[in-house]
Amino acid sequence: MFSFKQFSVKQDKTAMKVGTDGVLLGSWAPISHNPYSVLDIGAGTGIIALMIAQRSAAEQIDALEIDEDAYEQAVENFENSPWGDRLFCFHAGLDEFIEEPEDEYDLIVSNPPFYAEDYKTENEKRDLARFQDAMPFEELVEAADLLLSENGIFALIIPFKEEQKFIALAKESELYPLKITRVKGTPTTPVKRSLLAFSRNESSEIEIDEITVEIDRHVYTPEYIELTKDFYLKM
Repeated sequence: MFSFKQFSVKQDKTAMKVGTDGVLLGSWAPISHNPYSVLDIGAGTGIIALMIAQRSAAEQIDALEIDEDAYEQAVENFENSPWGDRLFCFHAGLDEFIEEPEDEYDLIVSNPPFYAEDYKTENEKRDLARFQDAMPFEELVEAADLLLSENGIFALIIPFKEEQKFIALAKESELYPLKITRVKGTPTTPVKRSLLAFSRNESSEIEIDEITVEIDRHVYTPEYIELTKDFYLKM
């Protein structure tokens, strides 16, 4: 069990545990446009949807999870949270979910599986959770294009080395970056992640910045504390 200030996340059934990537995206995803409806693609434990529920007044927060154990875990975490009436999880893959889209969403978030390299472990579930074959970027962009409302925002976290490729892919669907935050683990390590936010409107000025998570092991930087302080118990 992972406890946050306003909710807890059980993670015993799922291969994808609560990690920095999910917490970063849940804290960072833009909500200044006051989204009414939110979709979390590839929910895992449900952490990102739960963080958006805490941060926003969104009435409808849907999550999508293909793995049965993770889906059951997300449902349990949603039901045990203060926002159970606003959170709903679908047990489906992205491809089947977009076959008959019923809704448009003002905010779509995703911490997609990566490690596109040929790197497989013995744990098939963990591989499914970590691997891009389970949810290729092309499919993600296609879904965002289909499901995003006119003034909606699509936010995700991906490996930094995939940033330019993803931006080019999104542009083909007329989704344009409005905010980019590059993430370093420590001050001396290279950038390892990119937080990206897209909209349908091409912005003349893209907001670009950088955040470092730790100064030292478990010693967090002021900017990371500022970003996540509403969630972590010790911050």
